[in-house]
Amino acid sequence: MRPLYNNSGDIENFESPPPSIKRIHHVAYRCKDAKETVDFYKEVLNMDLQLVIAEDKVPSTKEPNPYVHVFLDAGMGNVLAFFELPNSPPMSKDPSTPDWVQHIAFEVSFPQDFNTIMSKAESYGLDVLGPIDHTIFKSIYFFDPNGHRVEVAINTRTEEDIERLSLVAEEMLEEWSNTKKVPKQAAWLHKKEFS
Repeated sequence: MRPLYNNSGDIENFESPPPSIKRIHHVAYRCKDAKETVDFYKEVLNMDLQLVIAEDKVPSTKEPNPYVHVFLDAGMGNVLAFFELPNSPPMSKDPSTPDWVQHIAFEVSFPQDFNTIMSKAESYGLDVLGPIDHTIFKSIYFFDPNGHRVEVAINTRTEEDIERLSLVAEEMLEEWSNTKKVPKQAAWLHKKEFS
């Protein structure tokens, strides 16, 4: 039984199903300059600014640390957010994690959108890597003004591809967990890319 506050403010106990996540409310990263970051995501990825929050103190910790928190529309109810923290030490990356690991991946539905974003990123002066063929999707990669790696992907998968991967997912995870060696059940994904 879990407690629940009723309309009168009294606690009632009730049986309920386990909680389920509806969606990611937002994902937040740090940025060097909020305006530059918003302009970049508007111009290159066509994201609209939804809202801005700014405070002198952090609401959760009450720590005095002025910030601006910007929220961008990443499509279909997804929100990408950034904090600019002018009184904090300069941003830095984890020196033990390669640049390609931590990234923000966005999906487009149409080849013309994929190609338009690639052209916009290149005209913005960015080094665009790709398209890279992952068999179930193709991706391009570039870095935003804050050094965050951005991926734009378009699905190329079939139902059979997903079923094939799904059937070996648990087995691959278990093998990796036990051996820390690369399981080969899905090596077919990058066969073209590595040939």
